Amino acid sequence: MQILGPFNYWIVIVLMMLGFYALIARGNLVKKIVGLNVFQASVFLLFISMGKVSGGTAPILDERFTIYSNPLPHVLILTAIVVGVATTALGLAIIVRINEAYGTLEEDEIEERDAGA
Repeated sequence: MQILGPFNYWIVIVLMMLGFYALIARGNLVKKIVGLNVFQASVFLLFISMGKVSGGTAPILDERFTIYSNPLPHVLILTAIVVGVATTALGLAIIVRINEAYGTLEEDEIEERDAGA
């Protein structure tokens, strides 16, 4: 089963395509935000997967350890999670304002109301 070897990369691809599909195929703005979050989670998983070194330990200088894992991708993902939460909160706040102004969350209905105004 050579094709199932990098199983986590297959999961990344599936999550990425699901998030991308939800982002472009759905008209509901909340569903677009959820799709963006799924896509973002797949990128997090990709970076964490690439940062793992088989048999590596934490970068502690000692003569017993010879193979080290790089902690930088994990630290970058922690920062990206914080940015992702802030982006999601801002997007949802904008969606609340759009719902108050237009009375709907469907992209097509919002465009119709803008064209008629």
